[in-house]
Amino acid sequence: MPPVVDNPLISKNLLEKLKNEGTLRIFEPDSVIIDENDYIKSVPIVLSGSIKVLKIDEEGKEVLLYYIKPGESCVMSFLGATCNQTSKIKAIVEEKAEILMLPVHKSFELIKDNPAWLEFIFQLYNRRFEELLEVVNSVVFQHVDDRLWDLLKKKVKMLKTHELTITHQQLADELGTAREVVSRLLKQLEKNDQVKLSRNKVVVLAVV
Repeated sequence: MPPVVDNPLISKNLLEKLKNEGTLRIFEPDSVIIDENDYIKSVPIVLSGSIKVLKIDEEGKEVLLYYIKPGESCVMSFLGATCNQTSKIKAIVEEKAEILMLPVHKSFELIKDNPAWLEFIFQLYNRRFEELLEVVNSVVFQHVDDRLWDLLKKKVKMLKTHELTITHQQLADELGTAREVVSRLLKQLEKNDQVKLSRNKVVVLAVV
């Protein structure tokens, strides 16, 4: 799988430098890259595919925080490594991904020797902060039906397909709600001719 990096945050020169310092690996969908309470040993940099980052509450419910797309990394993993703390998030492969695993000690060395790496990290922090504000806004101010529709549209755009292979439970986990709620809302969307449902698939028919 050739790297597909089309992101203004990372330059070609920086990417080549990182490739010399890290290890390229291929991960299949649903692979757990980082789990909660893990000590961070490597910082993942996505070259192709995507990763979803989740937060799990005390009751075991998951809420989708953001996606890591090609040319991006997980700032939460970098922060955890910097503070020598365990991971507060769970990162799971959404679609088959080629990921550059950069050892933590190499990431620290690059901060001193490569200003482009530090700039990349700060830009990621800014992007993730904006996305987390959107999550807070949607949870506090949006109804679940609007959040579900926004999630489906986001997946269509990211995966570049209207046919999503996903279960009602997976959608419920990402939204932090019950499967029964998602199933009911999906049936309503189907009645509105916005989606077509089949076993473990949701075909999004209308995307604004």
